[in-house]
Amino acid sequence: MLRFAKILGMDDIKRLADDIYRERIIRARRTSSAEKLMEGPRLFDAVCERMKAGIRAQAPDADEDEVQQLLLQHIRRLRNVEEHAVYTPLECCDDGR
Repeated sequence: MLRFAKILGMDDIKRLADDIYRERIIRARRTSSAEKLMEGPRLFDAVCERMKAGIRAQAPDADEDEVQQLLLQHIRRLRNVEEHAVYTPLECCDDGR
């Protein structure tokens, strides 16, 4: 990175980064609502594939079912961490409601 920075100069890199950011904003504004809505599931699928690749690297002998189970366990663990203290159990009423 430093060699690259010396060749271009820090001002050039800042300008390039700003141009890339600006282009991403313009592209996002042009994207239809339907396309934006579909991006969530696409991103989730891509992340799951990366997570499964990591699981396979850690457990090379695991078959596809085991990889899938480990993925689900990992997602549940992440969800529990994310939701920690967000939801609290309700006190049960005496009449069973």
